[in-house]
Amino acid sequence: MKFTIRNRFNDSVMFEIEADSFVKAVEAKRANLRGADLYGADLRNANLRNANLRDANLRDADLYGADLYGANLRDADLYGANLRDADLYGADLRGADLCDANLRGADLCGCRPDKHKI
Repeated sequence: MKFTIRNRFNDSVMFEIEADSFVKAVEAKRANLRGADLYGADLRNANLRNANLRDANLRDADLYGADLYGANLRDADLYGANLRDADLYGADLRGADLCDANLRGADLCGCRPDKHKI
């Protein structure tokens, strides 16, 4: 199946990829998902370790159990995202919008949050 990831700011195509699932498509391009529009995406248990998700739209995304260890989530929109049991160890959350996000059981050790947006 072919998946298309678009830029959240100008709707341009960032990349298209053949993959078995949306999670596999995102995992394949995790190194550079800066500014990606992943609104409401089902990314449960996705391996996004060290991913560049800076400025990404992850509003209402399901990231239950996702591996976001060391991910760059700076200025990402995580409003209402499900981050339950996600590994955010060492993630850069500066400027990220975590309002109404579910962080129950999430590993936030060593992350760099912006105290004004949590």
